[in-house]
Amino acid sequence: MTFKPRTQSVRLSLRYLLHAPVIAAAAMLSCAPALADDPFMAPAGLSVSGGHDGPVRADGHAPIGVMGDHMHKAGEWMLSYRYMHMDMQGSRIGTNGVSTSQILEVPNRFFGMDGQPPFLRIVPTKMSMDMHMFGGMYAPTNNLTLMAMVNYIDKDMQHLTFAGMVPQDPPQIGSFTTKASGIGDTKISGLYRLYDDGTNHVHLNLGLSLPTGSITERGTIFAPTNMDMNVRLPYAMQLGTGTYDLLPGLTYTGRSGDLTWGSQLRSEIRLEDENDEGYAYGDLYGLTGWLAYEWAPWISTSVRLDAWTQDSISGIDPNIVGPVQTANPEFYGGEQAFAYFGANLAGQTGALRGHRLAFEVGVPIYRDLNGPQMETDWTFMAGWQKAF
Repeated sequence: MTFKPRTQSVRLSLRYLLHAPVIAAAAMLSCAPALADDPFMAPAGLSVSGGHDGPVRADGHAPIGVMGDHMHKAGEWMLSYRYMHMDMQGSRIGTNGVSTSQILEVPNRFFGMDGQPPFLRIVPTKMSMDMHMFGGMYAPTNNLTLMAMVNYIDKDMQHLTFAGMVPQDPPQIGSFTTKASGIGDTKISGLYRLYDDGTNHVHLNLGLSLPTGSITERGTIFAPTNMDMNVRLPYAMQLGTGTYDLLPGLTYTGRSGDLTWGSQLRSEIRLEDENDEGYAYGDLYGLTGWLAYEWAPWISTSVRLDAWTQDSISGIDPNIVGPVQTANPEFYGGEQAFAYFGANLAGQTGALRGHRLAFEVGVPIYRDLNGPQMETDWTFMAGWQKAF
């Protein structure tokens, strides 16, 4: 793809104010000495990587849904695999859920184009996404850890189709399902230690998302004209952003006895005004915080809150057209908050020593969506990690 630098002025808003603490904290902490002791802050005799003789701490890593949460010692590698499932059902406008009949009263952005009815006539009812994430980490020094992640995505969306030119209470004339699968965007990043006193640890996250995921996926739909049509699928069914994205963040972790805690600021900043198809996703800013308790060296449980805000899509792909909410770039983004409950397991002896398994389930506690937009009902993530 051709790289097109982003030149538009940045509006001062809540989304950009969320990024300000990252810059301020990094500037303040960069003056503090970086310590070269155990980067996991584990007390003497305990190990989080499996490289020592003592127990491997289950709480040495954050909940599995947090990326780039920990650093490694010089020369250490880690491989990881994560599986995530997301289930969406129903739609929302702002903070209110909406019915199918309410969606059918929403004006069609593309009305006036050939075959386009005045109101939405295709309603997505359910979507699921499965993602397989393969990651690797390597620490060239005690103060720098490098990280890369590739993923494979599988999406499935179910729809109902209603008669196109009936102005009110249109009858349902059919249903269909669209699917898309393949490689998503690739992420590379570095973690740089800013502060570590053995109890509190702070590091800078700085990464880049590479547009390796397809944004030209196609599928067959059943149109309101009572015909099957092969079309470019809407934005929600594409596999990548199509843009180079900057991924800055800041991570803090702490420990006292069997209690650990942490927080992370994260951002996704588009470096281009538009991708090759004429649009760009909105910038995203998020904050997560967690608390974990280690019941025994091999098991810890956690609770986590995660909140984020994202702008709608700017621009438009001229090949994505249809009387469906997912084809309108204005119906993306919003503000959401989720609560997560998780567990970390760490092998202690024999062939299992140093192997980690972790699980986390998330449910929404707040959603204010630019809609109509499909709402996420729950998420699940499981993962394996091994350092050596």
